[in-house]
Amino acid sequence: MDQTKSIPKFYDGRSVLITGATGFMGKVLVEKLLRSCPDVREIFVLMRPKKGLSIDNRVRQLLTLPLFDRLKKENPSVLDKVIPIEGDTIKEGLGIPDFERKVLIERVSVVFHVAASVRFDDPLKTAVFTNTRSTRDMCILAAQMKKLVIFMHVSTTYNQADKPVVEEKLYPCEVDWKKTIKIVETINEELLKTFTPKYLGSFPNTYTFTKRMAEQVVSDYSHVIPAVVFRPSIVIATMDEPMPGWVDNFNGPTGLMVGGGKGVLRTVYGDPQLRADFIPVDVAIKAMIIASWKRGIRTITKDPSVHVYNCSSADMKNVSVEEIKRMALICASKNPLEGIIWAPSITYTTNNLYYFASVLLFHLLPGLVLDFILYLSGHKPMLVKLQRRVYIANTALSYFLTHEWEFKNANLFGLLSEVSEADSKNFLFDFASIDVSYYFENCLIGAKKYLLNEKPTDSSVAKRHLTRMIWIDKIFKGLLLLFFIWILYAFDFYSYVMNSVFI
Repeated sequence: MDQTKSIPKFYDGRSVLITGATGFMGKVLVEKLLRSCPDVREIFVLMRPKKGLSIDNRVRQLLTLPLFDRLKKENPSVLDKVIPIEGDTIKEGLGIPDFERKVLIERVSVVFHVAASVRFDDPLKTAVFTNTRSTRDMCILAAQMKKLVIFMHVSTTYNQADKPVVEEKLYPCEVDWKKTIKIVETINEELLKTFTPKYLGSFPNTYTFTKRMAEQVVSDYSHVIPAVVFRPSIVIATMDEPMPGWVDNFNGPTGLMVGGGKGVLRTVYGDPQLRADFIPVDVAIKAMIIASWKRGIRTITKDPSVHVYNCSSADMKNVSVEEIKRMALICASKNPLEGIIWAPSITYTTNNLYYFASVLLFHLLPGLVLDFILYLSGHKPMLVKLQRRVYIANTALSYFLTHEWEFKNANLFGLLSEVSEADSKNFLFDFASIDVSYYFENCLIGAKKYLLNEKPTDSSVAKRHLTRMIWIDKIFKGLLLLFFIWILYAFDFYSYVMNSVFI
């Protein structure tokens, strides 16, 4: 079949390079390419030795994940096509040895630059090196590749967070990325830390700031590399491929569901009426592969433009934060998590005073009580420390939980109409018709299984514990109410108010 009409045929015999293959999206991309484009020549994955593991051992460890179980049953031999290349995106020049660099230049046709630091609180230097400078170095390497037909840069819809409407186009960057890289390379850490808030300007964090500059890097190199900028929104658990509910992190709604289900997270600073823009990771990966095929079948001579796609749920599925919370609590009651520390309940607020009071009463105070009980029973106190982490995480997310954006995605939808009937089964997706309640139930079940390592055994014990914690919660709130009534009575608050009003 013609490469211009068949996605798997486009990948036949081609070598692919993926950065960020050990990250959430990178893992799913590797699995999907191997399963749906089995005649790909090889997939080079850039990674560094970590925690005493060589890159070969890290690849073996990667391929033991449940994510690859289906592939092992259907076509295990293709796993041998995953080849690790030593490198580090935080290092200048990517840290790739000369021989491996020559191999990549000679053989790679398709590049997926997925690697990034998604931490919102990264120091500016770390974020620039990981998200911006690495993109520059990847573009330099890609420009040398003799067989290159597509360079895909995975960005984020939120790098234009200062715009209420984000279109599928490249926006000019107000900051010079070359000067920024030079600044962070030369200025010492302490001075840079002081300088960061002013340099970020209207950007909410270093992540969005450096990802926007990275898009400008791709734009500046687009005259020599056939480029795509792919912008996913909040990427969460799989919808159905290779199995429903697979996830490897607590980002987005997954973290809220687990935190609320465990009773750790009770108050969130955010607007409950905001529409939540999320995308299942397998949907995003299918869209990435379609977009790479579309860009790859047209030479840069015929089409020098940068293809831009917003992979968001706009026009497909919109639910509010409050609706996600409601579904999460229903799921948590049907499939309670093990060892919950308090009754599941989440309150959203944008009132600072109410938020801080709730954190003190329903996060810190129960944490102190439970830590004291742990201490008396000979265990290490941990709840106050955990609640501190929850508070820091909510603070980092507060901007995104109090603002709403409209992400245009006409280009993304246009892609779907170009997929052939033969490829539709493996690459098309019908996210608009998804049963959201069923999907989030699978998300929670997946989090239980893949993140918390809770076995799908009889849940009667967990349900009895849930009932017990609900009663403890009611008793605690009742005692708290009585305590406040006593305070008012003890200080004769009623008489004070009446005297103040009528005298």
